[in-house]
Parts: sequence; C-alpha cells; structure tokens
Amino acid sequence: MSFIWDEQAAGLLQDEGAFKVLAANDRHGNPHMVVDHTIALDESGNIIYLDLLETSEMNSNLVHSIWFKRQVAVHVAKGGAAYQIKGVPVRSVISGPLFEHYYRLAQERDAAADLSTVWIIEPQEISNEAIAFRRQQERDNHPLTMHLDRLAK
Repeated sequence: MSFIWDEQAAGLLQDEGAFKVLAANDRHGNPHMVVDHTIALDESGNIIYLDLLETSEMNSNLVHSIWFKRQVAVHVAKGGAAYQIKGVPVRSVISGPLFEHYYRLAQERDAAADLSTVWIIEPQEISNEAIAFRRQQERDNHPLTMHLDRLAK
C-alpha cells in the first residue's frame, strides 16, 4: 500500500472517544452515513468497520461499493482536529479467525451485539479538515478573497 497515514489521523481512528462517521452511496448514488465508534485502524493500515446489522443500509451500500470499486469516506474528529479519509472497501469478512476476533470485541463492548460483517477499507487519500488548517489554506491559496468587513479592521 502506497498510502501514508498522518499520525494524528491514525491516532484519532484508534481513539474510542473520537467522533467517527462512515459515508457510502447506494446503487442510485444517494449518500448514507453512520456515526459509529467501531471504525478503527488495523495493524496493516486499513480501516475496519464493524457492521452489527445484517440488513443495514450501510451493509448494502458497502456491498455495492466493493462490487463496483466505489469510494467511501470516513470522517474522524476530536477537539480541533478533523480528517476525511477516502478509500475503497476491499474485503468483507463474515467468518474465520479475524471475524471471531472482532466478534469478541463487539461482545465486550455490548453483550447484545451481533456482528454481521467486518469491513476492510483500503485508504486512498486523506485531507485535513480542521477549521484552523482550512482557514490558513484559504488565506494562502486565495489571499485577495475575503469578506469586506475584514478590510475595515
């Protein structure tokens, strides 16, 4: 994998207290998002998502994405830090040692959890979405574009 992780983004994905969102389109192109604390990073640098419901809309959208190599997006944020990671689902795991490992983790978090699928998403691009970073980027890239009230100050 040629993708290089930003250390802060990778740390946020491992932080259970971070706000994490997964977005994927359905077969008609309509977006669907889930806020989910199970989104994490595995040891090989891929994003893991645990779908707990067999017939969820996200599970269906991820199946579509893996079949047609469609990108999905993960947003992770905490404090002033925020990142968007785009990638493609490359594998869905529904049995075996990897599935059993994540099934035990899901059960530890919630005894009522019933794991449907372990999704493995290969990251392709990352962008820093922190407002302070984006604001500075706007100033650097468009120095003459600003609200007129800023000129009066």
